[in-house]
Amino acid sequence: MNTKKLKKIIIKALPYVLMGLVSTNLGEAWRLAEGADASKKLLSFFSTLGVAFGNPLPSFHPADLLVGAICGGALYLAVYIRHKNAKHFKHNQEYGSARWGTHADIEPFMDPKFENNVILTATERLTMSNRPKNPATARNKNVLIVGGSGSGKTRFWLKPNLLQMHSSYVVTDPKGSILVECGYALQTIGKYEVKVFNTINFSKSMHYNPFAYIHSEKDILKLVTTLIANTKGDGKSGDEFWTKAETLLYCALIGYIHYEAPVEEQNFATLIEFINAMEVREDDVPESRRYHVREPGKEEPETLRSQAVQEI
Repeated sequence: MNTKKLKKIIIKALPYVLMGLVSTNLGEAWRLAEGADASKKLLSFFSTLGVAFGNPLPSFHPADLLVGAICGGALYLAVYIRHKNAKHFKHNQEYGSARWGTHADIEPFMDPKFENNVILTATERLTMSNRPKNPATARNKNVLIVGGSGSGKTRFWLKPNLLQMHSSYVVTDPKGSILVECGYALQTIGKYEVKVFNTINFSKSMHYNPFAYIHSEKDILKLVTTLIANTKGDGKSGDEFWTKAETLLYCALIGYIHYEAPVEEQNFATLIEFINAMEVREDDVPESRRYHVREPGKEEPETLRSQAVQEI
C-alpha cells in the first residue's frame, strides 16, 4: 500500500477514532458512578462526569475502551446509513454538468504519431486506429462540422485532414476547389490515384461503359432494370404494360448490340441511335399502302394504271 492510499484511510478513520477515545471518558464516568440500581447509578453518573473529563487523556481501562469502541462504531454505522440513503445533489450543476474539455481529457484518445490521427483542433486529435492499446478509448470516427458559409469548414478542417494522407478518401466537392487545391499533392506526394466524377462538365469527368460489364442475358436484364428505375422520375407510375414493353424493347436492342455490334459500337450512343431510328410520325405512310388516285373526267394512261396496280 502506497503512502497516498494510507493517508486517505487515516483521514477517513480519524473522526471515528477520536470519537472512541472521547467516549472512553464516558465509560470511566459510568464505571465510577455508585448506585444499587440503574436510576441511582444514572444520577451518580452526572456527578462523576466532571471527574472523568477532568483528565484530558482517554481512559485505557478495558471496560472504558469497550465503551469507546462501541461509540466509535455506532458513529461510523450512522454515517454509513445516512450516506447510503442520502439524496445526491450536484450543487452549482443544476443545469447540467457539461464543461469545456481539456487536453488531459482527449489525450488517451490520441495516437502518439501525428499523422495517424483525425485532426479536430490545433491541439486535439483522435486516433484512426480501430484497435488502440486501451480498448476503452476506441471511438467512432464520424465527425459533424456545423458552420455557416465562409466559416472555414473546408479550409480549417477538411483540407488538413485530407492532407494527412493516411487512408482512402471520397470527397464531395460542390465548389470544385478541393480538387484544384489538393489534387496535385495527393497525386504526387501521396501517390494517390485521383478519379473525378463531374456531373456538370462531362468532358472533365471520368467515364465508364456499362456494356463492358455485360457477359450474359442476366446482366442485360440487370442493366435495363437499373436504367428504367433511374429514369422513370418521381411521378405516378402508369400502366405496368408499358413498363414491361419498354423493358423488352431495351433488352432486345442491348442484346443485339452486345452480340452483333463491333466492340467499339457497344455503348449507349449506339442504343440511342437505334431508338431514334425507330421514331414514327403520324404523317408517315408505309410504302405498302401508297396508291394512285385519278381525277374525274380524265382517262388514265396505261403506264400509270399498271404502276398503280404494282404499288397496290
